[in-house]
Amino acid sequence: MYIQTEKTPNPNSLKFLPGKIVSNSGSFEVTKKDQVNNNLIRNLLSINGIEGIFLAKDFISINKNNEIPWEDIKHIAISLINEHYISGNEVVIDKSLNDSSIDENLPEIEKQIIDLLNTKVKPAVEKDGGDIKFKEFKDGIVKVELKGSCSGCPSSTMTLKNGVQNLLSHYIPEVKSVEAI
Repeated sequence: MYIQTEKTPNPNSLKFLPGKIVSNSGSFEVTKKDQVNNNLIRNLLSINGIEGIFLAKDFISINKNNEIPWEDIKHIAISLINEHYISGNEVVIDKSLNDSSIDENLPEIEKQIIDLLNTKVKPAVEKDGGDIKFKEFKDGIVKVELKGSCSGCPSSTMTLKNGVQNLLSHYIPEVKSVEAI
């Protein structure tokens, strides 16, 4: 099995593409081994220097600290991912850990924001190995959570202001600002 890797805009994050389904129930991020009972994720988080794992439909993004170079981590991660699939596992995550459905009780403007984030922003963010989730809209300010490669990325502030904020305010004039929490 051949695992491809892709650089992301965040130099401390690398995207691993196994060519198979990673999660068939949405995306999520794990930063502590005791957050999940999954051998692959726990083993990846045990690698010296790894700070977080983000799983999406067809990729795994791994975030590391500044001190450890990718040359010390990459081959170990590829080996663990290969081993997981070669052992007969079809996916890494087979059940929902996060509920990503839109709450029908939300105000209409929040539903519109979530829909725009999911349809116009999320695909581009996932391409870079990350995710964006709506958290709150209050007083013209949209608060979002950045995950995966996007969390801690040096260019994420620029992306939020020049990309997401401009897009949302174009479609929804009530949006004045977008902030990451």
